[in-house]
Amino acid sequence: MLAAVLLSFGVIFVAELGDKSQLMAMTFALRYRWWVVISGITVATTVVHLVSVAVGHSLGVALPTGAISVVGGVAFLIFGAWTLRGDRLSDDEQLKAGRTARSAFLAVTSAFFLAELGDKTMLATITLATDHDTVGVWIGSTVGMVAADALAILLGAVLGKHLPERVIRIGAAVSFFAFGAWLLLAGLLPGSAAGPLAAGAVVVTAVAVVAGRTVWSRRRTHAPVKDQELLH
Repeated sequence: MLAAVLLSFGVIFVAELGDKSQLMAMTFALRYRWWVVISGITVATTVVHLVSVAVGHSLGVALPTGAISVVGGVAFLIFGAWTLRGDRLSDDEQLKAGRTARSAFLAVTSAFFLAELGDKTMLATITLATDHDTVGVWIGSTVGMVAADALAILLGAVLGKHLPERVIRIGAAVSFFAFGAWLLLAGLLPGSAAGPLAAGAVVVTAVAVVAGRTVWSRRRTHAPVKDQELLH
């Protein structure tokens, strides 16, 4: 159970970085008191993830372990691509976040409940619950999401000025790709070290690509005019 809690916390916390829910949390916090926003997020997340682990547990009983791992790996690769694409608030969601409601708590709870239905964090929770302790996944995923949104509320204003959204989004996507590769190979090649090695390779490759692009960008910026013409 403890392993399920820690794993679910880490996966969902990463999933929330740069997610639409964080944008909604920051917007709500500009209008309502922070503890009201956190309370609403906690209630909505608890209910949504309770449904998620119930669905995941039912699937886990019916599917063989190898198939679960393969499906989970593919799912997390999709989550990585989804995260890399990024999230933006729609006009309707922006209106919900800025509207004065009779009850701030109900407004936040209902908005987050609807926003999380079918979101990648719900799908990730279902995937985790197919092969891990359901109570542990429920607790870990709920705490992970609340912690990520609390971070957005408390530190988002400061970090947003110094840390580009693109950097946060890429870091979260790489984590999903690494975890997806690990699960996929664990299902295809059970008992081998291919999963951890693939996950490490994904992280190393991502770091190398980012470092290479950074060096290339600096070279173009500081190169003399003739060198820049050659580079083009």
